[in-house]
Amino acid sequence: MPGVRKPQNSGCTRVGALRAAAPGGPRRRRRDRGGPGPRRARTSATAYERNPVNKSELVSAIAKRADVPASTVDSVLAGLQDELVDAITRGEKVAVSGLLTVERTQRSARTGRNPQTGESIDIPAANTVKVTAGSNLKKAASSVPV
Repeated sequence: MPGVRKPQNSGCTRVGALRAAAPGGPRRRRRDRGGPGPRRARTSATAYERNPVNKSELVSAIAKRADVPASTVDSVLAGLQDELVDAITRGEKVAVSGLLTVERTQRSARTGRNPQTGESIDIPAANTVKVTAGSNLKKAASSVPV
């Protein structure tokens, strides 16, 4: 209709406010800038909520599963670490069937770029470690829903 005016935009250009006002859209609360928001109980593990298992948790879990003392498991893990370090130093490849493969690889020299200044820099050649998951780890990862 020619004589009817459309309502003016309220001047609010915040995307969050527009989404919250949309019917069926997500409702988001603004968090106080002074500190973290209220803690909520976890309902499921998502990509940003994963907590890595530390060494002591791993040792106690293996000790419980294998029914051996935790000190024994700790010494076995220390021995595994020492052997992996020695094998990588010698240039050998270590393969634990179904679990993982660890090997030393060489990275060639290349030219990089400093992201702050944009200037080119020379990155020297280096040795690095390559860890490849074995079939059991791959199968376990693929069985978890995304």
